[in-house]
Amino acid sequence: MTQVALITGAARRIGADISQMLHRQGMNLIVHYHHSEHEARVLAEELNRLRAGSVKLLQQDLTDLNAINAMADSAMGCFGHVSALINNASAFYPTRFGNITPAHWLELSATNAAAPLLLSQALLPSLRQERGSIVNLLDIHAANGLKDHLPYSMAKNALVTLTRALAAELAPQVRVNGIAPGPILWPEHELDNEQKQRVLDSVPMGRLGTPSEIADTVRFLLQGPAYLTGQIIAIDGGRSCQSLPEA
Repeated sequence: MTQVALITGAARRIGADISQMLHRQGMNLIVHYHHSEHEARVLAEELNRLRAGSVKLLQQDLTDLNAINAMADSAMGCFGHVSALINNASAFYPTRFGNITPAHWLELSATNAAAPLLLSQALLPSLRQERGSIVNLLDIHAANGLKDHLPYSMAKNALVTLTRALAAELAPQVRVNGIAPGPILWPEHELDNEQKQRVLDSVPMGRLGTPSEIADTVRFLLQGPAYLTGQIIAIDGGRSCQSLPEA
């Protein structure tokens, strides 16, 4: 039976690279998106030209937590089962302390922690039956926080806890691992050249990572050692190995 991966936030940026990588591995895909309908359709058409009927689209606002069970039902209806869940979708923007609103917290915590929790729960019967995997996209700043991104950092820290707790709870049928990217793509809110240089100076490898390096790590976690669970791999060019000023 062909394996099926549900990838949240799959239409663009890192999510699109993950989609392309897993499709090359022969998996069928459920490409989730929220606002990026055009990009999602372009990606699905491209991949379906390579292998007809191998990619389905699924639109959902992940902040609507009451709709997550229905989203899981829709995902199951695409191919009849889900073998892998890649919790990639993430709201990310600065929230300076003193100006944080309930809306900021609700959006950032929902997309980065609550939706992965509820989606993992809703898809558990299929993941167990498939002896499948969950891969959560985290952040190297989850533990200590990123300056001016407190609610985001708190939510990613909760996702770290979810990753490790679910790995223990769902073994041996379902493996759960995480990837903590460092600087991969510049954020969509603009950084000036000085800020970008400070980021690069903080990375021992001296460059940004690439989305394909994240995608290749997802592939490894899905297809690699069956004994590997509860682990979080930092793909950050060595940045988390040293104490340096944040950008």
